Amino acid sequence: MTDRMKDKVVLVTGGASRPGLGAAIGERLAQEGAIVLLSDIDLAGVEESAALIRGQGGTASAVQHDVASQDDWDRVMSGLLAEHGRLDVLVNNAGILDVAAIASDRAVGALRSQFDVNVAGSFIGTQAAVAAMRTSGGGSIINLSSVAGLVGFRGSASYAASKGAVKMFSKSVALEVAAENIRVKTVHPGIIRTNMQSSGADDNSENYQAIEAAIPAGRLGEPRDIANCVLFLASDDSTYVTGAEFVVDGGYTAQ
Repeated sequence: MTDRMKDKVVLVTGGASRPGLGAAIGERLAQEGAIVLLSDIDLAGVEESAALIRGQGGTASAVQHDVASQDDWDRVMSGLLAEHGRLDVLVNNAGILDVAAIASDRAVGALRSQFDVNVAGSFIGTQAAVAAMRTSGGGSIINLSSVAGLVGFRGSASYAASKGAVKMFSKSVALEVAAENIRVKTVHPGIIRTNMQSSGADDNSENYQAIEAAIPAGRLGEPRDIANCVLFLASDDSTYVTGAEFVVDGGYTAQ
């Protein structure tokens, strides 16, 4: 345990899945002294993730949370502020991946469901965090996008549309709130060894095999690779960083 995040109050959404980014981010920030609230629509799963952090000596709790719901955001944020009095860091990690080619009968449905969770969920959360951080002198908002929000991937038009939207709304919000010491950034994971990526690979195996073979680093990323980047952006080491995107992809998009 160190203290880069000592006593900072952090909310990480999408914390149930393991291996998953939310659980790994919560664990890494707690290792640095953060007070972590993990949220997820899967209550049993997110409670287990929080318990694992506590078992390592960290401070973590869990709450059920549908990020696509304005009412749920109001409830979760009200509860957090009532208990802790402030929010220092929000990590909008919750997301879904529905691989559907543009010609698929499911394409429009996939687009709508992913915009509900990936875009509206992050947008409403960012709005709620800005309101909370304005009362306590600022903070850091980290929105999880994807390399699919930067470059094209065959068969992933609807997912890419949602992640590109996360990148661009984050930049705009960063400009709105920069003078208030509220920093807004996006993290763009490459192909990371998570449950969500495994599901996407099963649905689109040929494309995923080609993508994995093309990673210059020669391996898939691990959730901790993303968590370490988020740690920098959440900490006071990044107080002059806002409106930027951070790519963690083993060099894939450098080609």
